[in-house]
Amino acid sequence: MLTGLEAIFFYLFAFVGVAAAFMVISARNPVHSVLYLILTFFNASALFLLTGAEFLAMILLVVYVGAVAVLFLFVVMMLDVDFAELKQGTLHYAPGGALVGLILAAELIIVLGGYTFVPELAKQASQPTPALADRHNTAAIGDILYTDYVYFFQIGGLILLVAMIGAILLTLRHKPDVRRQDVSEQVRRSPATAIEVKKVETGKGI
Repeated sequence: MLTGLEAIFFYLFAFVGVAAAFMVISARNPVHSVLYLILTFFNASALFLLTGAEFLAMILLVVYVGAVAVLFLFVVMMLDVDFAELKQGTLHYAPGGALVGLILAAELIIVLGGYTFVPELAKQASQPTPALADRHNTAAIGDILYTDYVYFFQIGGLILLVAMIGAILLTLRHKPDVRRQDVSEQVRRSPATAIEVKKVETGKGI
């Protein structure tokens, strides 16, 4: 149960987070939408801290705010996307979006209703790491990640590395009229090839 001060902060962060999330989809300026998205991430991170999941809170700030949201902001500012033209077909996808929203809402109602009418359901849930219950959140996650799931972790990192290299190769375009640096040619330079001495006749110089 939350204490009085914790409850105040919970409702404060939850209200600001929901309001910022609504402004993300209602703001006309895409740059403002990204800034509201960053505010939503900050409030969600604060809610994670209140529940004791400090690792998830820091991951949310470092990964999403520090990388994803800033990347969205740079892409929006550099590409100058015409969002007015993109929003013209919004009503065409409204029925499908409403159906997905209703399914998600029904699932949330079922989950919350189950915990409300059957409070002992949470105690019956299996705990995968009972020995780590008294340990720090970050230490417990690190032990599990680098012992039981170390191979999956390495495979995930390898997949991300291959995806990054593939994205770079697919988007790399060499323009013929652009002068580029050739490191090997610079290393092979010598005084004989770098300097050219010409004798200028008297009276015919610059």
